[in-house]
Amino acid sequence: MLTWHVIVLAAVQGLAELLPISSSAHVVVAEKLMGMDPSAPQMTLLLVMLHTGTMLAVILYFWRQWREAFFSSSKKFWEFAWLLTLATGITGVLGEGLVKLIEKVWLRGTPDAEVEQLFSHLELIAPALALVGILILVSGAFKKRGPHPEASESIGLNARQASIIGIVQAFCLPFRGFSRSGATISTGMLAGVAKIRAEQFSFALAVGLTPAVDAREALRLLRFEQAGGTETIAMALLPSLLGALCAFLAGLLALKWLSKWLEGGRWYLFGIYCLLAAAVVAFLHVKGF
Repeated sequence: MLTWHVIVLAAVQGLAELLPISSSAHVVVAEKLMGMDPSAPQMTLLLVMLHTGTMLAVILYFWRQWREAFFSSSKKFWEFAWLLTLATGITGVLGEGLVKLIEKVWLRGTPDAEVEQLFSHLELIAPALALVGILILVSGAFKKRGPHPEASESIGLNARQASIIGIVQAFCLPFRGFSRSGATISTGMLAGVAKIRAEQFSFALAVGLTPAVDAREALRLLRFEQAGGTETIAMALLPSLLGALCAFLAGLLALKWLSKWLEGGRWYLFGIYCLLAAAVVAFLHVKGF
């Protein structure tokens, strides 16, 4: 993996992170086009570190909005903390269950079966993109115009809605292409959450989820090293840190460029894009990538 590979992947991640189009799927496709194996331990670690970089960019860029939405009063803060913990806990328990189910049933008989082995399969990414595209289109069609969440002392989200969002988020963990932000925002909208609050809560969930995913991939690479693999944490750490830094900078630039357009954009366009992207990924799979 050369330095320019890392920079290109960071740029792809930074541009796609804010959009509900699965930045992971775009990074995986870019890796395949550059002849890399997205399921290799050093590549999955790089991917989560790219997410870490853009997560930091998201925190920096959206902090003022989050402060007004969730930290303007102690009531809102504790309500937000409880719902964030609830949704993240559900995602963790259900997501880990899904991972174990895939490894023990779907990948049964595969040597050293790990869910990450699925990440390089474009034939799985294509339907995942199509599914989230349909979800975005459906949520856009059924979007309800309710009171602005700032008009209430409540944060505009309840435990039932947060639980549903957490359940759907769990399915995003093992399947590249099933956009986490696209799925969680769409689910929130279908559950009756105002779009702006669904977006804010979705990005806040990413902040809570990313460190755990980072730790998982670092442990995976450590096990690979201990089993005699040629790639070590020391060898993978520098490209991953460089990727995180570049993704952070690319994410900030993308956020400044895209945020105003997103505020006035039409949600359904992302659904159409995901369907088109699914067709392109399917074509690449047929061509042998």
